[in-house]
Amino acid sequence: MRAPLLLSVAVFTVSTLTGSVRLEADRQAPAQNNPRQQPGAQVTMFAPEQHDLYDGHFIMSANRIYMVGGLNDAPGWDHLGNDATNVKLVGGTAEIDVDEMKNTGKFEARLKIPEGDLVLAMDRFHEFNPCQNGGIAAFLHEHGTDSGCGDNNWPKAFGYLAGWGYGHATLNAKPLYDNYEMHFMVTDGIRDRKTLKVAYPMPDKKLPAGEVNPATQQIDFYIRSPQTNPKNKPNREVFVHFFGMEITWK
Repeated sequence: MRAPLLLSVAVFTVSTLTGSVRLEADRQAPAQNNPRQQPGAQVTMFAPEQHDLYDGHFIMSANRIYMVGGLNDAPGWDHLGNDATNVKLVGGTAEIDVDEMKNTGKFEARLKIPEGDLVLAMDRFHEFNPCQNGGIAAFLHEHGTDSGCGDNNWPKAFGYLAGWGYGHATLNAKPLYDNYEMHFMVTDGIRDRKTLKVAYPMPDKKLPAGEVNPATQQIDFYIRSPQTNPKNKPNREVFVHFFGMEITWK
């Protein structure tokens, strides 16, 4: 295994009086956490918009999709499902075709769940927080306690693409939910590829990045009601949550 490449930054100061050269450590102020910059990271990368050829057009499909809980669970449910005790494989796919720069496009999931044929669709993208960049954002860190974007229901993960907004759902071609909040995110692997568990928070965590596996990739998406219910996890009256363990870029 190759050792990681570590780069140290230094400043050369030249004395014009003595002709001597002095090497000093860079004394720049430490960086602050934000969705694009994480202090302590060994790798930096260019943002998409720094590329001349970036067109902002993302086309993806998600397969091997799991549902957390069910539509008719009694209050007191856990629809985060981080321990994977209440997840089940369902049929169908989720399709993404969006323009990140224009904050337009399509997110739609057509799924066969125990209750019937479920369709979730985003109707309009919307920025609830500045890090969401108009409703669609690419290449940012999200969630955890120090990413600078999102809640701490999930560990900090690098998000290749994420979208926020409002949408609707139908069940067996009949209206189920309308004008509910929706979110999708394609990230590093938050769940174990075999057990589907989320190792978060890790009590013996030693490294500065989030509790994720960057050798895998997944999608999470949900639709949730504006009404809350403190008995539930998360504390919404409705929180219908899915994740997919296979992502295809097109």
